[in-house]
Amino acid sequence: MSRLLRKFAAIRLVRFVIVGIGAALLLFVLSWALVSAGMPPFVGSVIAYMLAFVVAYSAQRGWTFEGRHDHAHALPRYLATQLVCAGFAGLSAHVAVSIFSASPLIMSAIITIAASAASYVLSSVWVFATIKEPREGIRRRPAGAMRRSARLV
Repeated sequence: MSRLLRKFAAIRLVRFVIVGIGAALLLFVLSWALVSAGMPPFVGSVIAYMLAFVVAYSAQRGWTFEGRHDHAHALPRYLATQLVCAGFAGLSAHVAVSIFSASPLIMSAIITIAASAASYVLSSVWVFATIKEPREGIRRRPAGAMRRSARLV
């Protein structure tokens, strides 16, 4: 890989976008294939989203954010985010087909754009938010520890 390409890939936003585009393309292809094969739009879109979820979480945590977020912290948040986005994708697919008579191709484009945008925002500000390191000289109390003044005697 050229030096310029390596530097470009080292930028977190670029990695996030690359993974996001890959997951969005996977969602698009799977939702189109499943709905075109006769699956109801809501069900096909949710299944497609769940499969794209596994790929996207692994890549976002491992490559984009360099595995610095503990699974116990990031995975439940990522799961919650993606469940909301999957429901949003399913609802969008249902509305696009039932109300607007959208073709599977148009429906797939709508859910891909809508769910991807929502996922990007929630992942950036909540799931993989920047981990703040404690300032030097400040000790952190262990989880569940109380200040001396707050303890009951």
